[in-house]
Amino acid sequence: MSTKPITRVAIVGATGRIGGAFAQSLLQTGQHTVTALTREGSDGQVPEGVQVVRVNYDDEDSLVKALTGQQFLVITLGVRAPEDLHARITAAAAKAGIAYIMPNAYGFPISPEVTLPCGFWYEWSLACGEQWFGFTIKDRKVTFFDDGTRTISVSTWDQCGRALAALLSLPGSGSTPALADFKNKDVLINSFRVSQRDMLDSLHRVLGTTDSDWEISHESVAKRLADGAEELAKGVFTGFPKMLYAGAFSPTNQERFRRDNGVGK
Repeated sequence: MSTKPITRVAIVGATGRIGGAFAQSLLQTGQHTVTALTREGSDGQVPEGVQVVRVNYDDEDSLVKALTGQQFLVITLGVRAPEDLHARITAAAAKAGIAYIMPNAYGFPISPEVTLPCGFWYEWSLACGEQWFGFTIKDRKVTFFDDGTRTISVSTWDQCGRALAALLSLPGSGSTPALADFKNKDVLINSFRVSQRDMLDSLHRVLGTTDSDWEISHESVAKRLADGAEELAKGVFTGFPKMLYAGAFSPTNQERFRRDNGVGK
């Protein structure tokens, strides 16, 4: 593998929030050419300076042609993307000769490729609604999971973009750190660790409110996990984030974080 840094990066999903942050940060290095693969007929906007290639995601030849000559592929897909789309994209990338793929696996470490576990996306999760971080900001309501003081790692979109840009600015190989060091490994990042209590205090500073202006309730993590599972079994999509986010704040997850990161109790 070349010792030079990666310069040619393709992004699937550059019109989205995280894909756009990746593209913007890569362009700011002045070292990378960024190509966005977008579906035919899409009117989504990409950051200025990104090259756009329109593809038919159902046609492998179209994908292979678009990816040929690229060195690194970043995949960002929405949760409602077709189940087999990711596999079709990676198969085309292999045929195009791309050496590195960052798959659609953000959040917490779960897979062996070059992934970017970053915790939950903070600004998105805080604003999404009660089933996520427990906040309904417009109604001044919050549900604390247990006592609301457990912390988790989160990242902003911009932090994710900066991390990818830094990774792809490393030498390909031949020195340490190098991109090759992260092949089939996680690139662990975060912006900060935060509790729901911290989030509410931050909102107070921004909104000029106090606890007395909010309706604050408490619910056990165990109950949210059970309720989320029941809702999801009935086909209610919001049961999924309710389970996912409650699980992140569970005592079990806290203990796992201490164990994996060498943090004392």
